[in-house]
Amino acid sequence: MKLGFVSAILDSWTYEEMMDFASEHGFECVEAACWPQGKAERRYAGVCHIDAEKVLTDDAYADHITEYSKEKHVEISALAFYPNTMDGNPEKRTSAVEHLKRVIQASDKLGIGIVTTFIGRDQTKTVEENLEIVREVWPPIIRLAEEKKVKIAIENCPMLFGTDQWPGGQNLMTTPVIWKKVFEILDSDYLGINYDPSHFVWQMIDYIQPLYEFRDKIFHVHYKDIKLFKEKLKECGTMAYPLQYMKPKLPGLGDVDWGKYVSALTDIGFEGYTCIEIEDKSFEGSEERVLDSLKLSLRYMRQFVI
Repeated sequence: MKLGFVSAILDSWTYEEMMDFASEHGFECVEAACWPQGKAERRYAGVCHIDAEKVLTDDAYADHITEYSKEKHVEISALAFYPNTMDGNPEKRTSAVEHLKRVIQASDKLGIGIVTTFIGRDQTKTVEENLEIVREVWPPIIRLAEEKKVKIAIENCPMLFGTDQWPGGQNLMTTPVIWKKVFEILDSDYLGINYDPSHFVWQMIDYIQPLYEFRDKIFHVHYKDIKLFKEKLKECGTMAYPLQYMKPKLPGLGDVDWGKYVSALTDIGFEGYTCIEIEDKSFEGSEERVLDSLKLSLRYMRQFVI
């Protein structure tokens, strides 16, 4: 396995600065943010370390991205774009889908072969209604991925944290039960999972067993921890806004058993890319604290991933 980080946390840095940091501190890969230019609608979104559209139109720029990665001995694990491709707003949906297609094409041109994303969800509709939207929206995306031989790794984040995503959240592929239904609709070797155990912790789902069941569908892995506040959970229950009873943390500072998790990854023979994802507000007070969070997370995960 190769150990890296999700680049979105370094939102004000250039591609070169981000890769320099990764190289200097011994990271082997980065999951590079590829959002389109424009104002972000949420935290950790809107970051662009690789301009997908420019990759497609400017060969010199594309060559620079590849050559700089080689020069720094830091691989690009995936191009990352996490929109809502099934947004209830038709204009937002179309915009998200079109840029995702550009990111898929850019991943092919750069020789990366993986895109990390969400499948999306209309938060006002039921699971069953959203599965019908999957049938409508996603087949052309999958056909493009198959044509370009680019794997799409869907993260299992519900995108349900507060009032903005209430009630259904903005990503459908949140549980193994739903994974099975989506994989039946989109039967492709190029659709799989970007597996983040922290999202299962706060949903009260076993985060170890699905690794074995879906071993052939795990294309990419995240290392992010979550801390459950059990006393708060006793008061508000699981139907509350999730941030009322949980908090994202650095690996090792929450409730994930990382030894068991990485052990299961080795059991299934996973040898791909694994990336630390920083969303711990305790480390966001300054740039120095952000960099410390990456260094601490790397130091902690190195006991499991060499």
